[in-house]
Amino acid sequence: MDGWKSVRVPRLPDLGIEPRLGGTQFPQAVGVYVCGITPYDATHLGHAHTYVTFDVLVRLLRASGRRVTHVQNVTDVDDPLLERAIALGVDWRYLAREGIDRLATDMEALRVLSPDHYVGVVESVPLIVDGVTRLLRREAAYRIGVPDQAGEGAADVYADTRAETAFAEALPDDAVELFGERGGDPARPGKRAPLDPLLWRAGRSGEPTWDGGPLGPGRPGWHIECAVIAEAFLGGAPTITGGGSDLAFPHHHMTASHLRALGHPHGGLALHVGLVGLDGEKMSKSRGNLVFVSRLLEDGADPAALRLALAAHHWSREWQWDRGQLRAAEHRLARWRAAALVPAPAGGGAPLAVRVARALAGDLDVPAALAEVDAWAGAVLAGAGGDDGAADAVDALLGIDLRAQELSRRRR
Repeated sequence: MDGWKSVRVPRLPDLGIEPRLGGTQFPQAVGVYVCGITPYDATHLGHAHTYVTFDVLVRLLRASGRRVTHVQNVTDVDDPLLERAIALGVDWRYLAREGIDRLATDMEALRVLSPDHYVGVVESVPLIVDGVTRLLRREAAYRIGVPDQAGEGAADVYADTRAETAFAEALPDDAVELFGERGGDPARPGKRAPLDPLLWRAGRSGEPTWDGGPLGPGRPGWHIECAVIAEAFLGGAPTITGGGSDLAFPHHHMTASHLRALGHPHGGLALHVGLVGLDGEKMSKSRGNLVFVSRLLEDGADPAALRLALAAHHWSREWQWDRGQLRAAEHRLARWRAAALVPAPAGGGAPLAVRVARALAGDLDVPAALAEVDAWAGAVLAGAGGDDGAADAVDALLGIDLRAQELSRRRR
């Protein structure tokens, strides 16, 4: 699957930084796996906050001299997508394509760099069939027969969580309840344990199916897709796994378990971005209170200001959206752009690039990095003189173009 068009990232001088998350320093080769959308109701501000966060992380790691391989999946077939397509009376493939295209347009507007590998579930079915087959051979999975409508001898395949010894570590107290709320089926008859996740769903009447070889016709479960895509494009467990905080369990817990069962025991770090709320409630599809990037841009929002409004919140914290944040970001952006026009004096203090990078290097503290740019802009506008490398620094590390004085995109 093709990603979207990426902007050119300015090349920065050696910044002399060592990025860390949770005190962990990164190797020279870093695999970043970010869970993508199920392509309907995209792109809301929760998606945008997550992808802007990881975009800054990838930019920082590359600026530090790391070789980064960035992988992102698209769950372009799954129960929620199929259910929404039925409710709307459209073909599920059309709905998926529409959501994927909208995300690409929004990511381009926000200057989020396209992943090195942008991979859909549909194109990954052969990888998934191979992965599930290997888990069956390792006795880390088992079959449950299904009704006659699925075909003679048809069976769903489940992971056997009891066969993976680390699975029970760090489970939330309400794991079974959360599993049921977030796509699992803890009460399914025939399962060996309530938390065993579906790997392969045998074909049912009216549902899309693919050739599963020894598994029979069917389609993939959710968590196994990310495990096999990570294995195929990163060679195993990612250095960093990321997504919204609602993916920590069950999705990332299950994915890590599948990777261990497939022979990849090193789980790396997980970075879970705080959820975005509106009017005191979590922003979610079920509540119908989503705020969409495309709608804000259609209403005349400068995409650079919208990116700046998202970046103002620390990745680990939940927060509430209101339009006042966009107005504050527009004011902030105007000051930065005005400062970028001021010529640099001879000499000067530490380059802005170093100050921004140092702020980001400590647990990806993006608000602290923005404060460094605020301090620079304030000093410049007070008469201290500019910094010839400031625009490149803000562009390369934060993804915001200070050279463009008008970036508004009005879609008519």
